[in-house]
Amino acid sequence: MSDAMLHNASQDPDDFAVQISDSIESFIVAVTEVAKGDEPDSAVPFLLLEVSQLLLTGGRLGAHEDIVPDERYEPDVGPEPDVDDLRERFAAMLDPVDVYSEVFDPYVPRSAPVACRISDDLADIITDLRHGLAHYRAGRVSEALWWWQFSYLSNWGPTASAALRALQSLVAHVRLDQPLDELDGLDTDSNTDGEEALAEEAGKVMAAEIAGPLGLRQV
Repeated sequence: MSDAMLHNASQDPDDFAVQISDSIESFIVAVTEVAKGDEPDSAVPFLLLEVSQLLLTGGRLGAHEDIVPDERYEPDVGPEPDVDDLRERFAAMLDPVDVYSEVFDPYVPRSAPVACRISDDLADIITDLRHGLAHYRAGRVSEALWWWQFSYLSNWGPTASAALRALQSLVAHVRLDQPLDELDGLDTDSNTDGEEALAEEAGKVMAAEIAGPLGLRQV
């Protein structure tokens, strides 16, 4: 039963680390290529596939027993690579469906929806993954696995799950020929809560208008 068995002593931790790092590096390379905009017609389906595969890797990390790094304090990995260009490219590519509504924690009663951006999500995920990859490439395998596991539970896992839900919903609206509802001015820059965050009208986005440019086809 693979690494879902939390204390599987028969599994070589080096094999696990290689599999995790390969998956993470593949995601970073693939999503960075999509951001270049060379094939915008396939952007959304490709992102749906890549984020889905990444979450399988995250699930393996989440199901694994707690990973303890060799060193007590995290070694410095240097400055974080800039992701602003990637963020801006995705924001332009996904406009006007970049912003979506998400409940931050489904186990908090009566949680108000918050506005999120797929472009922000992808940039944040890649930032977390690159941080761990820097440890891995420096030979600090346990530190890399610890970071990927910790940040999966605390940040990039929930972020990727939310982005996947948005991407899947977008594909479903188009494939099922269901027009998207009004976006109601969702604004991630707003500091207000609840209905006030949805106050400004953004207009309707019809599935027929976004299908072609985002690589979706109606059936």
